[in-house]
Amino acid sequence: MATRLSEAEISRLLAERKSLPPDYRERIQTKPKHGHKERELDVKGADGSEFRLIFRQSEFNPLDFSVILAYRPPKKNQLFRLRRYNGKSHEHTNTLESRTFYDFHIHGATERYQDESGLREDSYAEPTNRFADFRGAIRSMLEDCGFDVPPNTQGALFEEDL
Repeated sequence: MATRLSEAEISRLLAERKSLPPDYRERIQTKPKHGHKERELDVKGADGSEFRLIFRQSEFNPLDFSVILAYRPPKKNQLFRLRRYNGKSHEHTNTLESRTFYDFHIHGATERYQDESGLREDSYAEPTNRFADFRGAIRSMLEDCGFDVPPNTQGALFEEDL
């Protein structure tokens, strides 16, 4: 049975403090995998929730990327995608609203989309101008979703930022 979360549960999980490990920079460096680069990082929330960060980027198109925050419900193998930050590489349609756009966009899990048969929990998305590349999408997700960056990084998310 698929995991279903209410709007309140989704909001609580997004707000739950999540500390990145001290070696997060090395652990989020993507590695080649069938035409794209990918990496995953498991993170535990302050309240004990388990999360997975998933980073994917095309090796051919720099605008084709996805930065995902997923929640792992207790005693389940299936991940629940809370947020997904996508590049400007494809058209997106919000099915229930019949609204289509071509832009950088942020997907968010909603109770409404879970209620519709056959739709993924994070099928709803909004266009954004908050990022224009893969690294910007990572920064936005960390800012939006309750992450604490280790103090020894002086706020620099990537080695090149130091």
